[in-house]
Formats: sequence, C-alpha cells, structure tokens
Amino acid sequence: MSFILGSGSPRRKELLAQIGVVPDDIRAPDIDETPHTAELPRPYCARMAREKAAAVQAGSDDIVLCADTTVAVGRRILGKPADEAETIRFLRLMSGRRHKVITAVAVKRGDKLWQRDVVSTVRMKRLSDTEITAYLATGDWQGKAGGYGIQGPAGALIPWISGSFTGIVGLPLAETANLLRAAGYVFAGETS
Repeated sequence: MSFILGSGSPRRKELLAQIGVVPDDIRAPDIDETPHTAELPRPYCARMAREKAAAVQAGSDDIVLCADTTVAVGRRILGKPADEAETIRFLRLMSGRRHKVITAVAVKRGDKLWQRDVVSTVRMKRLSDTEITAYLATGDWQGKAGGYGIQGPAGALIPWISGSFTGIVGLPLAETANLLRAAGYVFAGETS
C-alpha cells in the first residue's frame, strides 16, 4: 500500500507533515477546474476534490488524497487569479467584509471514496489602495484561491476567522486524519 498525495501544493504537503504523514508519491492531477453554470461554491469544491481523486492513477490498494480550496463571496467563486488585475478585483470584493473558505477533501482507495468538506468564515479588514499595492508586490497572491494565503503576508489583513485555520490554508487536518483512518491508513504509533 502506498500513500499518494494528489496535489502539487507545497502547503498541503507541509500540513500533512504536521500530523506525521509523508506521501510515498505526489501526483498532481490535471483536470478542468471551470465551475459549471450557476454552480454554487460548496458543491463546486466537493466536485473538484472528487474529480481530482478520480483522475489520479493508483493501484487498488493505494490511498490517494486530493483536496480543493475555494474562496466564496456569497454565491461567487473566487478561484486562483489569472493576474494582478484580477487579484485587485478579488481583494476589493473581500475588503471590509466576510467571506467563506471551503476546503473539500477526498480520499480514495480502490473503488471506495471518503469525502468531507469544511467551511470557515474569514473577515478581511478594509483595505486601502496602499495595502493592496504592498500585498501585490509580495507575489504571495499567485496560485492561491481568492488571491491570498492566510499563512503568509495576507495574515496581517485578516483580523478574524471562524472555523478551521488549517482548512483555510488548504487542508483541514482533523477531518483529513479521520478520512485517512477510514481508508485504512495507519498513523505512526497506532496499530491497525
């Protein structure tokens, strides 16, 4: 049995290491992440995690973990911004208000799938143009849902959260550990 992380995210690999899980292999799936017309953020996020897990080639006894993180303002999905202009639009939309961060986790072993999604609420402070420009200059927005990562420089822009900090970063650890156990993963120090 091998444990395969179906994600190229260095943050997810780092988060797994916090609970003593080291992947035997990393296989980032390449899927179309375009939301369907009128698709709501939470079902979209869950679908992405399932589709990623289905796209990872693995043996029948291998355990595959995939996840998707989506930032949502109301019914609007804020994916990974294409450029600085889109990042500015996202930051202005979230400025001074609350938004949701949804992370869906899918664990596959053979033809079985275990899935869970975690929704956290985040409040971003009211941002000045100077703060937006300074944040853009860090480059930290690149490759991150909603154009920010709470664990980096944007942490200074977030005065309040409700929910799972690790879920906001990209992998809710308590829920992930439970899914891995359900799939038969044995953590160090545990017996099967």
